[in-house]
Amino acid sequence: MHVVCNNSVLYVMDFPGFDAIEVIDKRRGRGTIIRDAAARRFREELAELAASEEMADFDDLIDHYQSMLTQPAVYH
Repeated sequence: MHVVCNNSVLYVMDFPGFDAIEVIDKRRGRGTIIRDAAARRFREELAELAASEEMADFDDLIDHYQSMLTQPAVYH
C-alpha cells in the first residue's frame, strides 16, 4: 500500500494487491474503499489531474464520487 495523493481536498491510499483504493474527502470527513473497475477508473482520472494540480479539478473529481463516500473518516 502507498499514498497516491494527499492534499487539502483529498487523501488516496492505493492497495494494488487487492485492486483497491481508499479515498477520503477531507472537506467532508467521509471516505470509502473502491475496488476493481471503479478503482482502475479512479486511478486513471487521478493520474490525469496529477499534472495540473488545480484544486478546483480535485474538487470536481471527488464530487463525482461523492455518493460512494459514506463512511466517516477516522483520523489517528
